Amino acid sequence: QVQLVESGGGSVQPGGSLRLSCVAAGRTDNTYNMGWFRQAPGKEREFVAGITRSGRITSYADSVKGRFTISRDNALNTVYLQMNILKPEDTAVYYCATRDGLGLPNTRSSWDYWGKGTLVTVSS
Repeated sequence: QVQLVESGGGSVQPGGSLRLSCVAAGRTDNTYNMGWFRQAPGKEREFVAGITRSGRITSYADSVKGRFTISRDNALNTVYLQMNILKPEDTAVYYCATRDGLGLPNTRSSWDYWGKGTLVTVSS
């Protein structure tokens, strides 16, 4: 069993930056692929970014490419999401997730464990 706890959300103006963190407990996260999803009000939860166990392979949604960066520190059991040039449409609850299998699928059902989320609000 893995427990995931997100932090770092908040309110920011358009063009600003935030860094989200997700700490894994229970089993060390260096055995898992990790990902970030987000869910805006009234919308489905969508894939944002993913990173493999080694950190060598990453994947991003087209909407965040060039603005967001996912990284991990296995010694700290932590995965990060650096978000730059934030837009109002980035407003959502951001969830950390992990999965037992290989790959970085963009479907919610393919991920096994979830955090409770952290709210990001981008508004002027």
